[in-house]
Amino acid sequence: MEENKKVIFSGIKPSGDLTLGNYLGAIKNWVKLQDDYECYFSVMNLHAITVRQEPKDLRRRTLEILAIYIASGIDPEKNTLFIQSHVPAHSEASWLLTCNTYMGELSRMTQYKDKSKNMGDSSIGAGLFNYPILMAADILLYNTDLVPVGTDQKQHLEIARDIAERFNRLYSQTFTIPDAYIPPAGAKIMDLQDSSKKMSKSEENPNGYILIMDPPEVIKKKISRAVTDSLGVVNYSDDQPGVKNLINILSAITNLSPEEIVKKYEGKGYAEFKSDVAEAIINELEPVQNKIQELMENKSYLEEIYRKGAEKANYVSMKTLRKMQKKIGLIPR
Repeated sequence: MEENKKVIFSGIKPSGDLTLGNYLGAIKNWVKLQDDYECYFSVMNLHAITVRQEPKDLRRRTLEILAIYIASGIDPEKNTLFIQSHVPAHSEASWLLTCNTYMGELSRMTQYKDKSKNMGDSSIGAGLFNYPILMAADILLYNTDLVPVGTDQKQHLEIARDIAERFNRLYSQTFTIPDAYIPPAGAKIMDLQDSSKKMSKSEENPNGYILIMDPPEVIKKKISRAVTDSLGVVNYSDDQPGVKNLINILSAITNLSPEEIVKKYEGKGYAEFKSDVAEAIINELEPVQNKIQELMENKSYLEEIYRKGAEKANYVSMKTLRKMQKKIGLIPR
């Protein structure tokens, strides 16, 4: 590990097919970080099982996410790419941190509150309640300096910081306290049918999201159906959330600023604007889709990548775990 490089940790859970929001909001930004930081990018399959998964789908999606990382431009030579469950220190550290976390702080997590409101406490899995602790373990094991998070995940990082500070206070300096890295643009891509919600595969209306693997005709259809308004003017304003979201998408793909995009479509209607947005998405995703298919047909290459990644991640995380065990008073094996 290069001493002078700050460490970044992030990952995506394979609980659903990835959307354009995952790609523009997270993965595309990671690609820009890989030269300046020491990066660990994980496929978070332990997080996925807080909700019951179909085993064969979980296996397929785990490999697919790894393929998406590589196809999007994340270089396995420069970054540590690994599958979370291949690194036992995540589960072990999570238990040690569980014993240093309070029920009160977990029950205040927005995600848990939202789910328990809908489902009632008795049918909520303990994994869903505890998973911010596993997330804290993921981050803290690598002495992470920065965690790329969307605005909606800041709370999870806050609790990871609280847990780390408490552990450091009780057992002396052990963890680096991580900070949020919030990318400058495209941080939050909203639902195409309801711009008050983040784009997510779990929405019932498939017109609300674009999947990374959606074919061109599906992308065109979904963008043409994207909710705008009756003003007919391409403007970057909170009064026109649907249009603002499409501008954000176009901006993240073309690197044009929202102001430049507004200027470009002065005096033009939504039809031309939407058609250009769809075209930009298709051109962006097509080479990625082709590369993903190629990688998915080459399982032995993917296996080589995740084995190498797990070796490196195991080495680094075990050093931290041993430190934790010693300080708590466990006898390391």
